[in-house]
Amino acid sequence: MKKIIYLMRHGETLFNAENRIQGWCDSPLTDRGIAQAESIGRYFQRKGITIQSAYTSTSERAMDTLSTVAGEMGKTIPTHQLKTLKEANFGSFEGMPEYLNPPRPYGDFFLQYGGESDDQVQARVTKAIHDIAVNDPSTAILIVSHAGAIYSFIAYYIEAAFERFHTQMTNSTVLQLAFEDDTFTLTEVINPEQL
Repeated sequence: MKKIIYLMRHGETLFNAENRIQGWCDSPLTDRGIAQAESIGRYFQRKGITIQSAYTSTSERAMDTLSTVAGEMGKTIPTHQLKTLKEANFGSFEGMPEYLNPPRPYGDFFLQYGGESDDQVQARVTKAIHDIAVNDPSTAILIVSHAGAIYSFIAYYIEAAFERFHTQMTNSTVLQLAFEDDTFTLTEVINPEQL
């Protein structure tokens, strides 16, 4: 059975606006971040897309993004919160200025600072999203996560689409994925700034 997975990055946060590393720490959505999420909710509504179930990381910024999207659609969506959808843990770098981030790939860099390796993040996130796609009987599923987590998933499952994703993944961007025969295919990139 073919399923459509809408894999969404959370809306802009205070730390995004301040160019700070977030990871497992959190900061609230900005007014712009709320407007981005509202734009996606209106897009789903206009297109007649009925989200049957939704998943979010346990980070407040992701939960608030999902809540805003659902509110804009005027719908109550069965929602599940999963720690496995959280952003990479950057250890003691969290809250620090973004310019301190080394270039990707990070490899094992953050392990020495109490964070996660690229391989750990990728294993956690790819399993979580794959399990959702396989086990949830819904045919239209919204997953709200984080840039680094989504980056890891795309790099693993859809390598051919990697460059397209990497250059277009602003806050609240949605990657529309088809899932069929245990294969993910990127079918559309929905950018809230272009709606």
